[in-house]
Amino acid sequence: MPRHTTQHFNSQAASENKSRGCLWFTGLTFGVALPPLTVLILGLLMTVVLGQIDITALAADGSLNTAMYSGKIAPLFTPEVQRWGDEIAAWSEHYGLDPNLAATVMQIESCGDTRALSYAGAMGLFQVMPYHFSLGEDTYDPETNAFRGLAHLKNALDTRGGDERLALAGYNGGIMGTMRPEYFWPAETIRYVYWGTGIYADAKQGKAQSERLNEWLGRGGASLCAQAAGR
Repeated sequence: MPRHTTQHFNSQAASENKSRGCLWFTGLTFGVALPPLTVLILGLLMTVVLGQIDITALAADGSLNTAMYSGKIAPLFTPEVQRWGDEIAAWSEHYGLDPNLAATVMQIESCGDTRALSYAGAMGLFQVMPYHFSLGEDTYDPETNAFRGLAHLKNALDTRGGDERLALAGYNGGIMGTMRPEYFWPAETIRYVYWGTGIYADAKQGKAQSERLNEWLGRGGASLCAQAAGR
């Protein structure tokens, strides 16, 4: 089964003292029982004050968005990519990359298929071109493929001053090739940036669903994922 990012909020637990009719929360006693949502919000605000978490972790319904703090990947990615969540986190840490950016690239490139092969000769999980590998390396080995692919992504990101959009363009169309004005970019690269930036923007927010990802699936990505699932 695919592994999903889960991390529970472990601030001091709120417990109701039924004998006294009071609600105890982080050591403070309130004279009236508070609604559960109010208790959650109070707890989160106290944690923010203590510097343990950022207020941007709060979802619209007041719940904690754990995906942003798990060190893994957002829940919106397909099961074929989710199964690589732990590995993506470790590989990304090695290169100082956001795991959600790496997961976005894997999603579009192979949907988690270790044996994926493009018409241009790109191979594996991150669809790495042969010239990125050293002689004798197993190009389809997941870790080898990830390290070569993410090294290229890191190089693209650093070259373009940390701009994720331009890094995605460089990953697909070549770092030097995408230095030119965008109207010179190949149509494939323009589409790649469209898919990648939309999916990544949703992933950074820890969303469970992505309209852009669903659009990508409907435009042919679903067949890629079916191939990955079949492996």
